[in-house]
Amino acid sequence: MTKIIHKVYYQSPIGVLEITGTNEAVFSILFTEQQENKIDDYQDEIPGVLEDCKQQLDEYFKGIRKVFTFPYKFEGTDFQKKVWNALKEISYAEMGSYKDIAVSIGNEKAIRAVGSANGKNKLSIVIPCHRIIGSNGTLTGYAGGLWRKEWLLQHERSFRKISGT
Repeated sequence: MTKIIHKVYYQSPIGVLEITGTNEAVFSILFTEQQENKIDDYQDEIPGVLEDCKQQLDEYFKGIRKVFTFPYKFEGTDFQKKVWNALKEISYAEMGSYKDIAVSIGNEKAIRAVGSANGKNKLSIVIPCHRIIGSNGTLTGYAGGLWRKEWLLQHERSFRKISGT
C-alpha cells in the first residue's frame, strides 16, 4: 500500500518552508523559492502531524520553542542517520563543528563524510545543521543560504535565556 505524501507551506521570517510528510511523520522541511502569495494550502485535510510541525515551527520563530516534539522520520544511510542523531545533541543556541560530530559518532577521521551527511539533512531547523560552524569559528555551507544560517544562530542566541520547550 502506497502512503500518501502531503505537502504544506509555512511562511517563516526568513522565507517559505516546504513541509512534506504522511499522516504519521514529517519527512522534510526545506526552504523553497515559492513566493509567499503563491503558497497553496488548499488541501481538504492536512494531517495533524503537519499542522503540529507548522505550529512548532511558529513557536520556534517566536522564540518560545527550543525542542521539537512532532513525529519525524529521516531517510538515509546508517552513517547519515548517525550524523543526524548527533546533530540533535547540539543544544539550542550552541554550536559544533564537523570534527565534533565525527568524534561524537566514534569516527574522528570522517570529517568530510560528516559534512556531506550534514548537507543532505532534509529536516531543516529540527535537525539543527545550522548549528555547525567551521573549526576556526567561521560559518560553513548551509543549504538554505549562509544568511539564513547566520539569522538562525542569532535568533537562538537572542532567545537563549527565555524558558520554553
